[in-house]
Amino acid sequence: MSAAPPPDAAAFCADLVRSHDFPRYAACLFMPAIERRAMLALYAFNVEIVRVRDQVSQPLPGEIRLQWWTDMLSGQAHGSAEANPVAAELLRAIGDFDLPTEPMTRLADEHQFDLYNDPMPTMVALEGYLAATCSALFILAARIAGSASEAVAHLASHAGLALGIVQVIANLPGDASRSQLFLPQEILESHGCRMEDVFAGRDTPGLRAMLDELMGEARQNLATASSLLAEVPPAVRSVFLPLSLTRADLGRLSREGRNPFVPEPASRLRTLWTLWRASRSGEFTK
Repeated sequence: MSAAPPPDAAAFCADLVRSHDFPRYAACLFMPAIERRAMLALYAFNVEIVRVRDQVSQPLPGEIRLQWWTDMLSGQAHGSAEANPVAAELLRAIGDFDLPTEPMTRLADEHQFDLYNDPMPTMVALEGYLAATCSALFILAARIAGSASEAVAHLASHAGLALGIVQVIANLPGDASRSQLFLPQEILESHGCRMEDVFAGRDTPGLRAMLDELMGEARQNLATASSLLAEVPPAVRSVFLPLSLTRADLGRLSREGRNPFVPEPASRLRTLWTLWRASRSGEFTK
């Protein structure tokens, strides 16, 4: 067992995830208490990494913050990691569930991309980014739930791509407002859409064609992930409950006439209802 974190660290992590990543928080409610605590620590770490982009105005301070986390994971944190509630809870989860730290380090390193206004160049680059972030979180959560295998990794790969691509589409309004492009530039150009149009919030036919192509990629990965659920142990399938939200988001985002630059987040009640229905359907539990 690892050293005990501060007594309020678990509550701090839960509040952080609930405030900044409600879909993953809500999905954790369907997990057993011990595993839930570790998953919330993992997702709180992810929140801290993702939030760096919004907490700095220049890349260098952001890189310093990300470096602190990679130092912490390697045991070289400056100052006491145990004083940071998220770090303390994460270290507890790592110790209790024998989690590898290398995927977490890669996740932090990959999010350095967020600090700059460089466009995502290709679909291959986007897939690599999502593999190191969304897919890695699924793999680590599955390990907490008790399984690490090639079948789980295969499932997590497609699940992460489906969820991540949908997030990129859903986050377009905010990303465009800060002149940041996660949509692959090569696909934009293949449809005759310019970055300047995206940053100006112009809803062009080229952009719609590009988003349709991306949503097709998400649907393919979602279908593959759904077909692979039966190949992993039942106890692990609930880790992939967020895919039910991805399926619902795809339906909403592909609605005819939708303005891609108008945010349409699902309500918390709708999120809970979607997860509850999925948990009762048996797809993610049996």
